[in-house]
Amino acid sequence: MSTTWSQTSTRRWTRHDGTTFEHGLRNMTQQHTLRGADVVARTLERLGVDRIFSLSGNHIMSLFDALLETGIEIIHVRHEAACVHMADAYARLTGKPGIALVTGGQAHVNACAALVTASASAAPVVLLSGHAALSESGRGAFQELAQARIAEPLTKLSWTAESAARLGHDLARALRVAREGRPGPVHLSLPVDLLEQRLAADDIENHLPAQDGALPEASVLSPAACANILEQLNSARKPLILHGPQLCGHRFRDRLRQLEARLRVAVIGMESPRGIRDPSLGAFAEILGEADFLLLLDKDLDFTLGFGAAPALRADCRLVAISPEGSGERGMNSTRIATHHAADAVGALESLETAARQALPSRPEAEEWLARARAALQHRPPEWSAGAERHRALNAENVYPVDLCDAAARAFAQHPSATLVSDGGEFGQWAQAIIKPQRRLINGPSGTIGAAVPYAVAAKLADHDAPVFVLTGDGSFGFHLAEIDTALRHHLPIVIIIGNDARWNAEHQIQLRSYGPSRTHACALLPSRYDLVVEALGGHGELVTRADQLDAAIARAVASGKPACVNVFIESVPAPVIRLSE
Repeated sequence: MSTTWSQTSTRRWTRHDGTTFEHGLRNMTQQHTLRGADVVARTLERLGVDRIFSLSGNHIMSLFDALLETGIEIIHVRHEAACVHMADAYARLTGKPGIALVTGGQAHVNACAALVTASASAAPVVLLSGHAALSESGRGAFQELAQARIAEPLTKLSWTAESAARLGHDLARALRVAREGRPGPVHLSLPVDLLEQRLAADDIENHLPAQDGALPEASVLSPAACANILEQLNSARKPLILHGPQLCGHRFRDRLRQLEARLRVAVIGMESPRGIRDPSLGAFAEILGEADFLLLLDKDLDFTLGFGAAPALRADCRLVAISPEGSGERGMNSTRIATHHAADAVGALESLETAARQALPSRPEAEEWLARARAALQHRPPEWSAGAERHRALNAENVYPVDLCDAAARAFAQHPSATLVSDGGEFGQWAQAIIKPQRRLINGPSGTIGAAVPYAVAAKLADHDAPVFVLTGDGSFGFHLAEIDTALRHHLPIVIIIGNDARWNAEHQIQLRSYGPSRTHACALLPSRYDLVVEALGGHGELVTRADQLDAAIARAVASGKPACVNVFIESVPAPVIRLSE
């Protein structure tokens, strides 16, 4: 007969908001057994996990109990997809694996929907799902589903634990796979009977992995590959280096700038579903169409690059690709790619940094091309400001998107450490085109909308001292509006600025272009008072209908110290398309 834990001491922790709390520690030396859930909790703590995004449920309540014995904080949310979105954002901002914990059945399915965005953005996310008991498998157990098979197409690896004694090692494997090669989501289902199974406490070290058991192995470029790449970059007349989402975060910005300065080749990050028409890249499409050599640094030759066909790329443009799986990886199997090198993005960056330390010959034509590329990437058409001025001159009731984004840019100038979270269809593109923050989160190549509030919660947790500004359309804001409640409960003051045009404008614009004004339908929304909704929940709300109200409203939202909503009624216009000829 097993004995229960005896509570003999307490441990004090400090939360992200500065508050402290205590829980009793069960004396390990006098305990004869521990649960599988305790193995999971201690493994996560040993492997460096400090925060989990979760929504409670029957199958995982033993885990909630076990986590009390660790210093791991549970951020408990209102929808399972929000767990994964938060883990995604947290991983991208911190470089740590983001951990989402949900129960089984429908909760698992809800969470899986958000794996699409994490996968496309190369975010190392681990989804832990409760699961029906293995002992009841195939007998119609409560919420029994083929969970691993459901998650499999959306993850790098997906499986169901089969042994309570191996739970710790399963977790280490999940965290390692999520980070190795091209990072991405991993799923592990945890059957409830394994979590509740008792194991001998004096054998606990055999159940726990080593502290470095979840570290991935780096994959770097060989010196010969680096030398060959540098030679081709130096011999090209109009070379460009394009990298994928993994290196787009602020953690790599300075290193990529230094690499660009050393190589005298423009280094351009691509993470938008708009691809070469990404407004935040200015007139990128025009310089890309002139390039005669592209180095794809873990950047797929996919729809975002027109699959390498004209007119996106010149027919004689030479392509060299670096990716973890080489030519066998989806998006890297094009015959347009002349040479493949196998290395992960960070390892390849380190290799190129080392190789670029040698002096490279100065070439006037390279300097001229680099200057042209930089100018194109920073280009802002003067017509934007002219359009805003005309709109104001008409005394229009609604705000022009350019005026709204310019006001937000002024707020960022006052808070240079702030994070931009941009979400939505057409309005989100205006925000990304105009605001140039040090840190930002967008929906990534998947094009999925609606994650803005979960992203903002995670961004504030990643750096509690730095402001977080969300610029989102009204349609996308509605997906996870309830996570305002999460921000309030966890004392996270985020500022949400809604560009409210009372419609699904991206789809409305498609209808206008493709079918004409007489066939636009089923895209209208209400001009809702989201500011009042946020106020009713306990936050701060502002309604703005004129451009001259923006600066003061945003300043009051920041000063409120609460989750705040600045609800701005805007003119419904298409997203910007930038050309140098404009």
